[in-house]
Amino acid sequence: MKYIAHYPPALQAQVRTLMAEQGLGPMLLKRYPAAHAVRTDRALYDYVTGLKAEFLRNADPLSKVMFDSKLHVIRHALGTHTTMSRVQGSKLKAKREIRVASLFKAVPLEWLRMIVVHELAHMKEREHDKAFYALCTHMDADYHQREFDLRLYLTHLDAGGTRLWSVEADDALSR
Repeated sequence: MKYIAHYPPALQAQVRTLMAEQGLGPMLLKRYPAAHAVRTDRALYDYVTGLKAEFLRNADPLSKVMFDSKLHVIRHALGTHTTMSRVQGSKLKAKREIRVASLFKAVPLEWLRMIVVHELAHMKEREHDKAFYALCTHMDADYHQREFDLRLYLTHLDAGGTRLWSVEADDALSR
């Protein structure tokens, strides 16, 4: 249970019990019944820039936002943010990118928002410190609960559970 290893032992025991009773997946589905509709890189870019415009108006613009199939959740990368600096004439230009692991094309909107908020917060705060998490909760009041629920889902998948949402199933339901 590596995704929840830093949580209190009593909480980990509750999760183990839920998993043993095959209740973790149904609990998550009840709490989050459907996946988001952000399916393309363009839609993701629009979603991210909307959140950025709402909360981080003065931050540098984003040059690229995309789903990335090369990001591996196993290496604890739900998403990444990068800044590439280069000299252009006498000015230093920075290009900022946000990449979200492709696994998150089919998860609830709340979790996509949590990942995006996390990566946007890195535009202002580099370290995972108190100021960073204060900014995350400013952009998403339920940030910590959503992060925990996402960790539960990753624990479910890591234990051999099936994906609870799929792009194909949700697209079929919306027709």
